[in-house]
Amino acid sequence: MALSMMSSSSCFLARKMESTAHGPVMSTRSSSSSFFSGNAAAGSMQESLKNAAAASSHVVQRVTTTTTTHTRKKIVMMTSEFEKTNPYAEELKQTAAFISQPGKGILASDESNATTGKRLATVGLDNTVENRQAWRELLYSAPGLGNYISGTIMFDETLFQSSRAGVPFVEVLKQQGILPGIKVDTGLQPIDGTDGETATQGLDGLADRCKRYYQQGARFAKWRAVIKVDSEKHPSTTAILENAHGLARYAQICQANGLVPIVEPEVTLGPGDYSIERTAYISEKVNSHVFRFLNEYNVILEGILLKPNMILPGLDVPTPPPEEVARYTVRTMLRSIPAAVPGIHFLSGGMSEEEATLNLQALQAYGPSPWSLTFSYGRALQSSTLKIWSGKEENWKAAQDRLVALAKANSEAQLGKYTGPHPSPGGTRILQALRLGGAGK
Repeated sequence: MALSMMSSSSCFLARKMESTAHGPVMSTRSSSSSFFSGNAAAGSMQESLKNAAAASSHVVQRVTTTTTTHTRKKIVMMTSEFEKTNPYAEELKQTAAFISQPGKGILASDESNATTGKRLATVGLDNTVENRQAWRELLYSAPGLGNYISGTIMFDETLFQSSRAGVPFVEVLKQQGILPGIKVDTGLQPIDGTDGETATQGLDGLADRCKRYYQQGARFAKWRAVIKVDSEKHPSTTAILENAHGLARYAQICQANGLVPIVEPEVTLGPGDYSIERTAYISEKVNSHVFRFLNEYNVILEGILLKPNMILPGLDVPTPPPEEVARYTVRTMLRSIPAAVPGIHFLSGGMSEEEATLNLQALQAYGPSPWSLTFSYGRALQSSTLKIWSGKEENWKAAQDRLVALAKANSEAQLGKYTGPHPSPGGTRILQALRLGGAGK
């Protein structure tokens, strides 16, 4: 136990030095270094990485060496064979630290083609390749987005698309200093013998897909597990164990192929009168099983990101104030998430755009915490942006301005410095039904 705590502490100290003393970091592997080649801002990030890596090494060496009155000995750091032999191990840690840097978060734009079609339909647009491409280009090319966003999760189709000018989207993001990520699960399927509980599919062929995604420029991945909760019997042990196993196996496969896995055990916000205490209890239980399985598969915790739900009651319960949400959320994380994890990127999970920002701001009052408490928002960054655009060229700039304003508000909230007014005040929760049956390509 002492060794584990010291290992986590040393990694935490190293990350703090990387993020505060030297700025953001990027990978030193030649393949990742070339990802940002030819970009002045990126060159500065690469130099920061070298300095941060040296500082990190010094801190770890100093922390892991003890001196007594009579002898001087080194503490042996226990490392799994998977980590020792993984050629991407250091790159994974650096990528995760970069994405989790202070004041930045993730833009989740990995909706399947079917889901994107439903969103486009709300503004009168057909679900065509051209409309999907235009919508993603609007997001990725928004001037100044990289000041507040460190990573963007993409769908398979989108990772291989280009802008109207023929510039690959990976390159568009690169120019903003944003790392591309990729959704790798292929959707939800019902678990037989349960009352509507689901498992996530996509392990078949995942290693080969990860290789292809890495070659295309992706540096992290996402896999969503959905846990149904109510005030009585859900979730079942079957659903918890099935989803914990899937997340762990996915995470190991990703790390073996150079991608930082986002581990997303979503205790989903849904109808019912279950209390905020019930969500907190279930989330702690789910998280504990997930990390048990991650340890069983020797997943490198410094090379993952966590994307959980904030702690909210059922939809039939009055919406709690941000301070109450933050108190339960931080307590749940402290009870169930190891300090070795660099970043906790909360999903917006149906919260309105303003609610997501205010709750994120409230979390910071309970620090300092061993991880970056930040965001990985989809609808909370895209909803009003899409309404403003509505497929009209003359609305392009106004829609991009809204996206950047929302990203900026959440960046300030992550730093505990948000003061308002909000770019999209008020609003209602943005919910969608679970979609079963595959990736929806």
